[in-house]
Parts: sequence; structure tokens; C-alpha cells
Amino acid sequence: MLHVIRSFCAVGLALCLASAAQSETISPQNAVYHVGEQTTVEGAIDQVSVSDKGTIFLNFGGRFPNEVFYAVVFEDYADLFPDARDMEGRIVAISGMIEMYKGKPEIILMSPDQIQQR
Repeated sequence: MLHVIRSFCAVGLALCLASAAQSETISPQNAVYHVGEQTTVEGAIDQVSVSDKGTIFLNFGGRFPNEVFYAVVFEDYADLFPDARDMEGRIVAISGMIEMYKGKPEIILMSPDQIQQR
């Protein structure tokens, strides 16, 4: 019986530690080390740009093409982010899965809940 209790405690501790690691906030510069993780990236938006198709890019750690991380809102979701163009220079927290695209870490934004102003 003691063995079962210890096993449950070990599993509970592991779940708590995993949850704490996932809720960690990281800098845009460290996003490259967290590819494949669900996390939050916090920093100042250095540039907001919109493509001809309406895709919105929020660049962190420099202006394109020197950004170290970016968040992207594809045209199908752009209407959900009406204030995105006014966010340049603001400090925000972006939450989501970090993926690599063309050598840069990114988070795809599909819900306004994924971005919070600080």
C-alpha cells in the first residue's frame, strides 16, 4: 500500500513540475529554444506589418528581416485583431505553440485570448 501511495505522490509531483514549466514566460530571444512547446513569450513589439493578402506580422527583437521571434495572424483571423496595427512599441505576452518557419520561431494567433498587453 505504501508503494502505491508513493507512486501517486511521484506522479502528482511530476505533473505539477510539468505544469509549472509550461506556464513559464520566456523572452523573444529564448523562443528558439522552446520550439514545439506551448508557452508564453513576453516582449516589446518592434514592428507590425501587414502583407498584401492581409496577414499580420508582429515582430519581436528587431524589425524584419532581423526579428528573433514573431507572431502571425493569417488573413482569415485578421478581423479578430482590429487593434493589431496599433500595437507597435507595446509590451505584450503571446501564448501558443512555438513553431519554426523559415528559420525563425513563431506563434500563430487565431484568438485574441492569445495576446495580452502588459
